[in-house]
Amino acid sequence: MGKGVNIQHKGLAGGRWAEMPLAEQMANIGSEVSRALNWKKKGKEDLSQKAFNRALELIDITISSLSKYPRLKELSRVRESLVDFFYGKNEFLSSELLWRKYFDHFAFMARNNSQTL
Repeated sequence: MGKGVNIQHKGLAGGRWAEMPLAEQMANIGSEVSRALNWKKKGKEDLSQKAFNRALELIDITISSLSKYPRLKELSRVRESLVDFFYGKNEFLSSELLWRKYFDHFAFMARNNSQTL
């Protein structure tokens, strides 16, 4: 996170986030992505961008707390693909439905306190 960036999740960035199970972290990231998608669909680009920036912040906090390479690799790819979808040319051909399905699995796991990750 660069200089001058307004950190929205100060409490989480301070260490509390790293204590959460990965499924719960991903479910929270998914909530922000879902908000961004909802606002984008309604034509509210400014609100969509703010929600997406919060999602990126949570992804970055998660990446900085990961120690296992496969998780780091997947989350880095998710970040890259999300940026491509929201800000790029969508070269990876992702869709709103794809992102909702991807993050719904984590929400289900977090809701059921599943610790398989």
